[in-house]
Amino acid sequence: MERTGEAGRTTGETEITASVNLDGTGRANVSTGNRFVDHMLVSLARHSLIDVTLRAESLDGILHHLVEDTAITLGMALRDALGERTGIVRFGHATVPMDDSLAECSVDLVRRPFRVVCLSLERPAVEGVPREDIEHFFGSLLSAMEACVHVRVAYGSNDHHRTEAAIKALAVSLRAAVSPDPRRAGVPSTKGTM
Repeated sequence: MERTGEAGRTTGETEITASVNLDGTGRANVSTGNRFVDHMLVSLARHSLIDVTLRAESLDGILHHLVEDTAITLGMALRDALGERTGIVRFGHATVPMDDSLAECSVDLVRRPFRVVCLSLERPAVEGVPREDIEHFFGSLLSAMEACVHVRVAYGSNDHHRTEAAIKALAVSLRAAVSPDPRRAGVPSTKGTM
């Protein structure tokens, strides 16, 4: 059975469509109109091995709305692909270096949205994207995906590297968590539901 998901979000601010394949090869076909956001999406796809197709158009020219709605739509597509979350590993953890930076991420694909995002960014913007919008990207993605995720940059001296280490740590953690568990047929929870 293919584990794919789709989502769309159209508001007075943005128009976005996303589709994902959890059993992909890490192929990314993305276009948001912002090169750094595209870079984050490509890194997420490549290192999670989740195929991502995403088109985003800003209708009001406000970067914050584009970043937020892109993350929400991608999170919704991932949530759709996960379905009832049966037969998956559920948990994933990764520590990823990026030159001077080191990021750690732990993922629980339970349907209780909770997130801790500590990117330790210092500059007001990274590649023209405000720091608060980068942090908001992570928060919006994780909330819409309905997962419990902790991501923390332990150290680093370059904010681009900090951000990239964080997105790669999230990706590697997701790769593990969404993986089919050959020993499990049902929901990986003592409650019997996620």
